[in-house]
Order: sequence, then C-alpha cells, then structure tokens
Amino acid sequence: MLNKKDLIPILGNSQLLDGGAMFGNAPKEMWKKWITSDELNRIPLACRALLIKNWKGKNILFETGIGNFFEPKLKERFGVLENGHMLLENLKKHNLSHEDIDYVILSHLHFDHAGGTLSSYEEGKPVSLLFPKAKYFVSKEHFERAQNPHPRDRISFIPELQDLLLKSNRMILIDEKTSTELSEFVTFRFSQGHTPGLMLSEIKMDEGIVIFASDLIPGSAWVHVPLSMGYDRFSELVIDEKRKLLEDILPKNGYLFFTHDHDMALGKLFKDDKGKFFVKKELCH
Repeated sequence: MLNKKDLIPILGNSQLLDGGAMFGNAPKEMWKKWITSDELNRIPLACRALLIKNWKGKNILFETGIGNFFEPKLKERFGVLENGHMLLENLKKHNLSHEDIDYVILSHLHFDHAGGTLSSYEEGKPVSLLFPKAKYFVSKEHFERAQNPHPRDRISFIPELQDLLLKSNRMILIDEKTSTELSEFVTFRFSQGHTPGLMLSEIKMDEGIVIFASDLIPGSAWVHVPLSMGYDRFSELVIDEKRKLLEDILPKNGYLFFTHDHDMALGKLFKDDKGKFFVKKELCH
C-alpha cells in the first residue's frame, strides 16, 4: 500500500489568471486575504501533476499540467510563466522521461490539465502526443463533451488532443462501471459541476485516502464550501458536490491533492467546531 512519501508533486508549468474569475462568487475583499494579485488582478496558479513512481514496476502520472504547446500569443494571453516544457524537466529530476510513464490519468481535457500531454510549440510544426507507451485514462462522458463542446467552454479544449488520443489506440474511456488494472489502489468518482464528466481519482494509502481534487477543489482556499469559480459550468452543483465529497472523506482520514494551489500540493482535511472544513499542509509545491 502507498504512503505519503510515494506521492510526488510535479509542476507542469504555472500561470497567472484573473483572481475574480478564479474566486467567482467571492468579492476581492475576501479573497485578497488568501492570495496576492498583481497589477492586472492576476493570481499565481500551479498546474501540478502527481507522480507515483514504481508502483509494482509502473509509473503513474495524474494529469500533465498546462505544458508548452501554446503559440507565443496564446501563451501570453493565458499567463503561462515558464519557457520550456516544465513537466518534462521536472520528471528528469526523478530520473524519468515521458517515455517511462505507463499510465496518464486525465481528470478532464481542459488545456491547463491536459496540455502537458503534447509536445512543445514549434512554428510550422504540428504538436504530437507524448508518453508513447502510456495508457491514457479519460472519462467517457467528458471525452464526449470535448468532442462537441458547448460555446461556454469551447476555448478550454485543445482540438488536436482528442484526435491524437483516439489515433493512439491507448486511450481507455472510464465510467462508473469500469474496472482497471489500477483498481487495487485507484478508483474514480465523477463530478458534473465544473464540467460534465470530471473524473476525480481516489487513491488508497496506509494513512487514509487521497482525492486528486482537480477543478472541483482547485486549491486550499476552495475547501471553503460556498466558494465556486467563474469557470464552473454549474456553480450550485459544484458546491453540493464539494460538500458531499468532503463529508464522505473526512471520517476516512482524507487528504486532498491540489492541482492549482500555488503553495500547497497536499492537505489533510479537518472540520472545526463550527462545521467549517479546512486543510493543513502536508506537502508543498
């Protein structure tokens, strides 16, 4: 069984996004207490992946961050900070390349969570799919959404990615009935509020369970149940789903892994005597 030392946060590039959009229904007077914005009202966000190395000889990557696929104009528009493909650079620190990854688990296909599956931008050249031997686990419902997105979130998808995943013949579409070779320690929950078919990984550990919270709970501040993002498709549903998830995992010694928190990668879940959920930092960056 896994323990916390087996959970390796991997930065897959970072970005600056508008704080008002990220905190949605919360006024700036509230969220400025939690994080500092720049002169353009942007806040720093990680695009963090989770690596589990050498589980029964297999390397597993949960998400891939935003990557380096954007052309320069779009890279600037979406506030991508670093030059280069940081996911690949950071895998090297653990003596791995993308060719060593056996499974890539994508919670959803928005560019800031799945862009790292693609090669770096080169003018005049099409992007290609990385991780040549990996099986890609993707939510069946969300893949259908990505192929025919609503105008509300069309800009969040990478059209080339869906075609490349299909042509790879290594994509496994997951629904609530699917059992995989990882089911011994990774199972999946599904959420509809942020985007239809969002797939949350539940990882069993000796110490309890870890939820790869993705965009249902993008960072420690959003553990506060009433918060939602402007990017959420169905804000009230997000709040209901979040409350249900937190109530469920609290008695199971639950932890949350955050993709977008600029400082905290893993937090242990608690509830105070007023019924408010909060997390204590277990892993940074």
